[in-house]
Amino acid sequence: MPSTSRSAVVLLLLATFPLGGCLFRTHHVDQPINLGALKTATKGELIAYINSQASKIQSMQATVDIATAVGGAKKGKVTEYQEIRGYVLARKPAMLRMIGLLPILRNTAFDMVSDGQEFKVSIPPKNRFVIGRNDLVTPNPQQPLENLRPQIIYDALLLHEIDPQNETAVFENDIETITGDKGRKFEVPNYVIDVIRKNDGDSWLSRKIVFSRKDLLPERQLIYDQSGTLVTDAHYSDYKDYDAVLFPSRIEIRRPEEEYDITLNMVKLQINKPLDNTKFALEPQPGEQIIHLDHPPTRSGGGSH
Repeated sequence: MPSTSRSAVVLLLLATFPLGGCLFRTHHVDQPINLGALKTATKGELIAYINSQASKIQSMQATVDIATAVGGAKKGKVTEYQEIRGYVLARKPAMLRMIGLLPILRNTAFDMVSDGQEFKVSIPPKNRFVIGRNDLVTPNPQQPLENLRPQIIYDALLLHEIDPQNETAVFENDIETITGDKGRKFEVPNYVIDVIRKNDGDSWLSRKIVFSRKDLLPERQLIYDQSGTLVTDAHYSDYKDYDAVLFPSRIEIRRPEEEYDITLNMVKLQINKPLDNTKFALEPQPGEQIIHLDHPPTRSGGGSH
């Protein structure tokens, strides 16, 4: 076909498109945020924020509401448990205690502590006292919440500073796809700091810290094991000023491998108040079945199960 004829066909098509409404349509794309109002930061500024936040918080004690859900694609169902009141104590470098209370009566549902190496979990309703190491994973699919380790809460609760001796930070300009009203999907820009851990000549992606471009605050932290598996996916929202420190009042901790979620909603939070060692002492009560995860079960005080 001569070039003049081809040009005429193109012009004819362009001219007739507006007359045929069935050929195409135009619609407005809603934006959940004002892209022009997004804040900017450099890699150095984001790393400085992470390290500054880590140094500001040396201890914390919180009254929280704890919501828990168990299940997902592997189990084929999700079970959501009634929200309960609880308490969280944390002290650097690695001390954590978390207590959950039964609804209505407010008796202890569980009490767990960790010193970073060993953890202990008391479950009074079941007369069980579990002792184990944080670096050993012995999942119990029948009791998924017994797979919970205090160290998991600690690592998600507090941002660790980036160690220049053993870690390298990599900066990303990323885009997150979110779903809005009526199932509409939006692309929202964010910043990501990838933390690469080095040890014994090996290196791996240890953490991804995602910053919102609306306020340059961390909104998510993804934690990986040395094999590259995502083990913890923590979401942070509704930041508030606690004792002159900005801290999220809602923290959702997802464990994709074990398929359970724990959400902590802050009722009261105090930063950097003194916490002595007695606050992190936990011993079995008479009659509790003591379970060492690497030893046969025993009983405390000769009581019955």
